[in-house]
Amino acid sequence: MLAFVAQRIAQLVVVLLAISTFLFFALRLSGDPIALLVPPEATPATIEAIRVKFGLDQPLLVQYWTFLKGLTRLDFGTSIIHRVPAITVALTALPNTIMLALAAIVLTIVVALPAGTYAAIARNSIPTRLILFGTALGQAMPAFWMGILLILVFSVTLGLLPSFGHGTWRHMILPAITVSSYMVVRQIRLVRSEMLETLHRDYIRTATAKGLPRHVILAKHAFKNCLLPVITVIRLDLGHLIGGAVITETIFAWPGIGRELVQAVLQRDYPVVQAIVFITASAVVLINLFIEISYAFIDKRISYGAARA
Repeated sequence: MLAFVAQRIAQLVVVLLAISTFLFFALRLSGDPIALLVPPEATPATIEAIRVKFGLDQPLLVQYWTFLKGLTRLDFGTSIIHRVPAITVALTALPNTIMLALAAIVLTIVVALPAGTYAAIARNSIPTRLILFGTALGQAMPAFWMGILLILVFSVTLGLLPSFGHGTWRHMILPAITVSSYMVVRQIRLVRSEMLETLHRDYIRTATAKGLPRHVILAKHAFKNCLLPVITVIRLDLGHLIGGAVITETIFAWPGIGRELVQAVLQRDYPVVQAIVFITASAVVLINLFIEISYAFIDKRISYGAARA
């Protein structure tokens, strides 16, 4: 297990370096950020002074070497717009995004697991048909449209929930529903499919023949064997969760890392974009590593040490 973790960490370092390098050069193709900072009547001397201040007067390879040295200290430079360290801007917005992501994951688990299990057990019931219809509708609905629809219904028409900002738990309800909508419908369909397949396996028939109660068979035998695919899809949904958070945070003016990223891209704030993307990529790869390790604890048949031997 330790050898597996060490190998994965080494791979993660290479991945993060590759992402950071690609982002560094891609951002330089987007244009000169100094043009957004100075008024049209600014003199060439003023423009050059600002360029020197942020190190943009150096050759591209020199800027890249400075970037790599700063990367080892998590120093991405000073924000061109905020005039504070870029890592400070990213870390200030990060807790709000983590809060929204956790709420979305909890909502997904609380809704999808019971709904998917029920849809597998009561296959021909009216509630199951409604669940399947809702999943098809939700899977076809983009996140931005879901967010606008929720604002129109619960904020504008009913006046029950705030449509933007943060500060209380009520502000989080609509963004959490929006960012988790696709994850919920995907997990419901997956849980139902896995449960239907599991219920027809031999060990389930054996447990039923022994006279075990239905709820024991479902909880102890069937449901446990459905967890691995569910966890795997949650792992794959992390990218969608982050991408959806960018759209959702913009729609609801949620002060998270996604909204900050959009503003930094529009303003060509290179250091902030680099800091946010690096932190986001690090979070995704570390969570993926944690989920890979958790497989061995959920299913005792999985042994990374044996696989490497």
